[in-house]
Amino acid sequence: MTAPVNDGASAAVPVAFLWRRTCALGVAQIVSWGTLFYTIAVLGASMRADTGVSELWLFGSFMAGLFLSGIASPLVGRDIDARGGRRTLVAGSLLAALASCVLGSAQGPVTVLAGWLLAGVAMAACLYDPAFATLHQIAGASYRRSVTALTLFGGFASTVFWPLSQFLLDTLGWRQAFYTYALLHVIVCLPIHVLAVPTGRPNVAPHSLTDAPSRAHAGPVFWWLATALSLAAFIGSAIAAHLIGLLTAIGLSARDAVLIRSLIGPMQVAGRIMEFAFNRHVRVIAIGTFAFALMAASLAIFTQVRGVWIIALAFVIPYGWANGIMTIVRGTVPAELFGHRGYGALLGRLALPQFVLKAVAPFALTVVFLADPARVYSPYALLALAVGGLVAYRAAVRASRQ
Repeated sequence: MTAPVNDGASAAVPVAFLWRRTCALGVAQIVSWGTLFYTIAVLGASMRADTGVSELWLFGSFMAGLFLSGIASPLVGRDIDARGGRRTLVAGSLLAALASCVLGSAQGPVTVLAGWLLAGVAMAACLYDPAFATLHQIAGASYRRSVTALTLFGGFASTVFWPLSQFLLDTLGWRQAFYTYALLHVIVCLPIHVLAVPTGRPNVAPHSLTDAPSRAHAGPVFWWLATALSLAAFIGSAIAAHLIGLLTAIGLSARDAVLIRSLIGPMQVAGRIMEFAFNRHVRVIAIGTFAFALMAASLAIFTQVRGVWIIALAFVIPYGWANGIMTIVRGTVPAELFGHRGYGALLGRLALPQFVLKAVAPFALTVVFLADPARVYSPYALLALAVGGLVAYRAAVRASRQ
């Protein structure tokens, strides 16, 4: 498609107004993702050693937090629809600070679990979905581009916070690292959410009231889309947890496997930049089809790696692009399929199964490894899920046209 397309909204919003707020929210997303989601990868081992909890308990607690985040997401979305995003995002920053303090002071299994459960509720209130719902209310016709810009910021969270966590761990210790992150939520994220988000439910996006009536957030369109996005979330979580192990098991050296894994973040950002550059000319539905197809194609390449570094590189570039674009699809396609009314609640309902499958994915793939110790067939299982995601997405699109 080459004709310019509309984001599905009609309201014009002053550019400076929107981009100042989008950039501010983007900084908050870097801190929120970096401290709530990525810290366990670096600080987990030291935390486990000092508190005496098992690896199973530590990561099980983290998984429980993700489950709780999914359960809370629909409630959070409905609250944003009714009252605007400021209160929710502010509460998320405060809960994130509290969770970081609890984790920093954890002494055993109970406090470890409590800290990650609090972190899970904070994720529901201050990560992408509440930020998307908030932008939907204030961005007007620029919603899609503002979502892409927000995800560009979020894509740097691991790039910033993995080395920062390692530095804090080496210089201050893991407890002080968590206390530092609590302080960041108070002095960075909290002021951003107070100052950058309008009070109450903004009226600058009248498309939410004047567009064609929204389809009910139920029925085959919803379930097909929820299935597609949840399968993509499962694949992303499973690969994030196990890619290095998969690559070394199928013949790559540990050094090459780490290098390939490290390319996913930059490729995600590259994919989002590409979407930002072309989104005025391609409808978001087509971008969604491209993202799911690209993910399936990349995993088809992955099944053929077999120790060849150049094939692994050919896998990771399109996979990173697809994974990066998928976040934008998650925030924008629902508006195209359902309209704009009750958008926060819709995103929250869609987020619930995504968080659940994201939580169980690392464990589920571990179970697959029990039946496939040589990791010969596991890549094909991931490919089958990716094809299933593409089929489910196209089914959602077709059902929306009926």
